[in-house]
Amino acid sequence: MKIGIVTSDITGQTDELISETAAKLQAEGAVLAGIAKVLADATDGDHHCDMDIRVLPNGPEIRITQSLGEGSTGCRLNPAGIAEAVAAVENSGIAGARLFVLNKFGPQEADGHGFCEAIGTALEHDIPVLVGVGKGSRAALESFVDGMGEVLPPEPDAIYRWCKGAMGA
Repeated sequence: MKIGIVTSDITGQTDELISETAAKLQAEGAVLAGIAKVLADATDGDHHCDMDIRVLPNGPEIRITQSLGEGSTGCRLNPAGIAEAVAAVENSGIAGARLFVLNKFGPQEADGHGFCEAIGTALEHDIPVLVGVGKGSRAALESFVDGMGEVLPPEPDAIYRWCKGAMGA
């Protein structure tokens, strides 16, 4: 079982590294499952924390955050959006992929929900997993992977090489 873990102290870099690596692998013909953040420039009115993800390999795009109103400080993650994304990933045929990608192991996964089952499905089928994680969920991810994860340097070439090696290319 192979699990590559990407983390960066630079805000937004983990999502960027995961999404760009997934795009490069897909451009080469690799079949991927999971989700990657849609990288787009913010437009007027967009909140800096809005997040759209793309279900791999071919969509759809799903907004997984919600507006809580001006002045709110709670978590903007939309549980309904996450549930929709999880269902789309599980229905997309994980078993046929060469790599499972999860842009972020976050609060839902830290609580044992979200994409945990999909990660397990990938590993059961000997599909390597590339996963991003932030500071807040690192301990939970370490517990979840139980020593099977390899922390990758936050460098595009290193992540790409790990993926190619993990896929047996």
